[in-house]
Amino acid sequence: ACFRLLCSLLIPALFLSGILCVCLVVLLWGIRLWIQQKKNQLTSAGGGGERVLWCAIRTLQKKYRNVTCVVYTGDRDATGEEIVEGAFRRFNIKLIHPVKFVFLEKRYLVEASLYPHFTLLGQSLGSVFLGWEALLKCVPDIYIDSMGYAFTLPLFKYLGGCRVGCYVHYPTISTDMLSVVRNQDTRFNNAAFITNSPLFSKFKLVYYYFFAFMYGLVGSCSDVIMVNSSWTLNHILSLWRAGACTSVVYPPCDVQTFLDIPLEEEKSTTEYSIVSVSQFRPEKDHPLQIRAFAKLLNKKRLGQQPSLKLILIGGCRNQQDEERVNNLKRLCEELGVSNNVTFRINIPFEELKRHLAEATIGLHTMWNEHFGIG
Repeated sequence: ACFRLLCSLLIPALFLSGILCVCLVVLLWGIRLWIQQKKNQLTSAGGGGERVLWCAIRTLQKKYRNVTCVVYTGDRDATGEEIVEGAFRRFNIKLIHPVKFVFLEKRYLVEASLYPHFTLLGQSLGSVFLGWEALLKCVPDIYIDSMGYAFTLPLFKYLGGCRVGCYVHYPTISTDMLSVVRNQDTRFNNAAFITNSPLFSKFKLVYYYFFAFMYGLVGSCSDVIMVNSSWTLNHILSLWRAGACTSVVYPPCDVQTFLDIPLEEEKSTTEYSIVSVSQFRPEKDHPLQIRAFAKLLNKKRLGQQPSLKLILIGGCRNQQDEERVNNLKRLCEELGVSNNVTFRINIPFEELKRHLAEATIGLHTMWNEHFGIG
């Protein structure tokens, strides 16, 4: 009797599951067809990016003259012309042909400040919604992610019907991050209250392993994977396991313009400058630079050496970066070095070149730097 009862329940359940699976497949296929119909109905509209993006666009324009390059952007307070002009001013890159821009409204969904806890997962899920908005506004033939939004790759590939590729500057999660949590080390992305609790550390480790598994799944659907260094390559190979389509493409460093700077030059002995070039992000560890500089000044005051200046050069991406700079300025005041520390934000390329030409020391303090252009 029990066997007959189980059979009578199992067969309808299997039948219902089959129907639901078919409906899901049909729904996804219908969404894909609907998106494909929108492909040729859309116009362009503006976006930002960093040096790699603009160099990649310029190279594509040189090699394939019939290609239309589209940039998705959340920079709605700037026009397309202003964004292109900014690329020339900051990176000394001039494009051959115009670029189309698609302005997105949901960029706030990928801001770290929106997710005080489970930040990696929150930003990744947010990027899926942002990617959905991008896909509805413009369906490309080829989608290339250069921002680290790996969770958008299957969206564009399987629903958008696009060929997908990515340029990975830094893996969203790495085996080093796992080891930091496993060893209960306190870092900018591993708070002290977690490292002090074995239970919290184990829970975070499970969360990181789950996220690494999901990150590997979405990344492995790429048709082409480019990474910026051998360090990043090793992490991506271990996480995505797609070695056949993965290669190192080093970032474009404009060395020629710096070769114009003479190696031997008469320098003023009244002031020496220490220059740091990097975005104002927590992993760059600018507070360490300021504290080390304060110690140096305390030692220097005992002698009669020329004056020293610390120049922090970098880009601010958003309000969080600007607040980070304000915190660094407050740290300078606390340590009494405000008069000797200068902040230069989003400066033109020529000014960057001048600071580097005049510098005596270059300073960089990121742990596990993936590719230190600065």
